[in-house]
Amino acid sequence: MSNRRKKAPKADRPRRGTPEQTRARLVTAAGEIFNRVGYHGTDSNRIANEAGYATGTFYKHFKDKREAFLAVYEAWVTSEWSAVDAELSAGRNPEETARRLVKLSIDFHTKWRGLRASLIELVFTDEEVRRFYRSQRRRQLDVIAQLRHRLGIASGRREDDAILLFTTERTYDAIGQGELQALGLDRDIVVEAMVEKVLELLS
Repeated sequence: MSNRRKKAPKADRPRRGTPEQTRARLVTAAGEIFNRVGYHGTDSNRIANEAGYATGTFYKHFKDKREAFLAVYEAWVTSEWSAVDAELSAGRNPEETARRLVKLSIDFHTKWRGLRASLIELVFTDEEVRRFYRSQRRRQLDVIAQLRHRLGIASGRREDDAILLFTTERTYDAIGQGELQALGLDRDIVVEAMVEKVLELLS
């Protein structure tokens, strides 16, 4: 019997596409890996391999692993707010909309809890990530203001929108990461409180 180790199977190489399609595949692969093993648990070789490309292809699109991480985070923000916008545009009654928005946000923060954990750590330790994170925060506040205007909801102070953003996002992270259970808190009570908060905003 041979003592040679079997090589791990390489990901199927995708068909040649546009540079935008290649970049999108790399971002998708990077997001899945960062979410699964964390920022420090991967490297550019692994991202390229999982997307089905050589490492050189990765460096045609990203300067380094950090730049890929920021692209993943930006895509995450865009995806979540697009889903929120779709729910708000569906024409349902306010209570059903509030419940669906809370469920949507909990699902996002649960599915991407590994990515979120890496983001929170990097915001404190990496100046470039911190700057980008704050630019995305400003973008999120702009989106909230636009949604208020579109829905005919009275415009409040930007500071109040920031408090809403910070508190709801932190609560969704706590739910997604199992923090409520670890503290012996009732998840249903917290979810209902979040529904009331969202319903108050919609009303």
